Amino acid sequence: MKPDELGETEIEAWRGLRDKSDAPANPFMEPEFTRAVGRVRPAARVAVLWEDGEMAGFFPFERGPLGLGRAVGLGVSDAQGAILRPGPAMAPRELLRACGLSTWEFDNLEAGQQLFRPASAEEFASPVIDVGAGYAAYEQVLRAQSPKFLRTTLAKERRLGRQAGELRFVFDERDPAALRTLMEWKSAQYRRTGRRDRFAKEWINTLVRQLHETRTSGCSGVLSVLYVADRPVAAHFGLRSRTVLSCWFPAYDPEFAKYSPGLILHLRMAEAAAADGIGLLDLGRGASEYKDSLKTGELRVFEGAAVRPGLGAVLYRLRREPSRHAHRFVRNRPRLAGFAQRTLKQVGRLRGH
Repeated sequence: MKPDELGETEIEAWRGLRDKSDAPANPFMEPEFTRAVGRVRPAARVAVLWEDGEMAGFFPFERGPLGLGRAVGLGVSDAQGAILRPGPAMAPRELLRACGLSTWEFDNLEAGQQLFRPASAEEFASPVIDVGAGYAAYEQVLRAQSPKFLRTTLAKERRLGRQAGELRFVFDERDPAALRTLMEWKSAQYRRTGRRDRFAKEWINTLVRQLHETRTSGCSGVLSVLYVADRPVAAHFGLRSRTVLSCWFPAYDPEFAKYSPGLILHLRMAEAAAADGIGLLDLGRGASEYKDSLKTGELRVFEGAAVRPGLGAVLYRLRREPSRHAHRFVRNRPRLAGFAQRTLKQVGRLRGH
C-alpha cells in the first residue's frame, strides 16, 4: 500500500514491533518518516507482512522501473530496513518477489537487520554521543578523551559571547524563517565544498519542511539554533524519538567560523537533549573530525543491495557496482582521499566565481 494508506491499526502494530526491537529507537525507522517520504516520493510503498492472521512486519521501499527498488528516502535516510517481529522470517528473494522488486538498495541498513545483512557490501561507523547518564557525565567523558577540544570549544563560546553579543540557544525552534536560514547555509556549504546540493532537489526541500512540522512521539522534527544578539549563527535540523536524536543537517554562518559555532551548538544540543530524556545522539555515517571529537561510541550501518536473478539485477550491478568500487578504492587510500577532498573544494571555489 501507499504509506498514507496505513491506518491506525497498522501504525500501532508498526510501533509495537519497534518497541520490541533491541535497536535504538531511531526516528527514521518510524512510520511517520515513511509517510512523509510517501508524500514527496510517489513510488514509495509499504508491504505489510502477515503470519497466522496477524501483522508480522512492515517493509518500506521505493519501486522504480524494472523493479529496481531502494530504501525509502535513500540518500537522506540514516536508518533503513524492515520492521519485523522476532522469529523466522521469509527469505529476502521471496520478499522482493512479493513486492515486485528485482533489487532493494540500501546505504544505511540498521544493525541487527538479519534479513538483509548478508546482502551488504560495505560496513560503516555511525558515531554517537551517549548522554544517558546526563550531560555532566558526558562532559566528564570529553575531559578524559578530548580535553583540548572541550577546553578550546568552551573558551570560544565565552569569547563569542563577549565579542559578538549575548548567546541564546533554542533546542526546538519552530520559526520557519530559521529553517530557511539553515537550508541556505547548507546549500552554500554543499556548493563551497564541491558537493551535490541536496536542497536543490525539491522533494528533499519539501520533505524537510514537512518534517519540521511533524510532532509525534516516535518522530518529530527538531530545529536547534544558536543565536548571538538574536542573530542565528549556527543551526541543526534533525529527527527525534523519545530517546534518540538523529542528527541530520548542521550548518553555521561562515562569518563566525573562527568561533566554531557548530561545535558550540552540538554541545548545547547534547545538554538540552539529555535534559529532555534523550539518551543518544546519532551523528550519522561518515568520518569527520568534529564527530571524532564529540563521539562516545559508534553504531554500525551497512551499504549494499538485496537482489534476485533477472534483468533488473544485471542493470543494477552495471549501474552501481563500478561507482561503489571506485569510492572504496579512494576511501581506503588516505593520500588519494586527501587529493579527492582538495579537488572537491577547488570545484566548489570555481562554482562560486
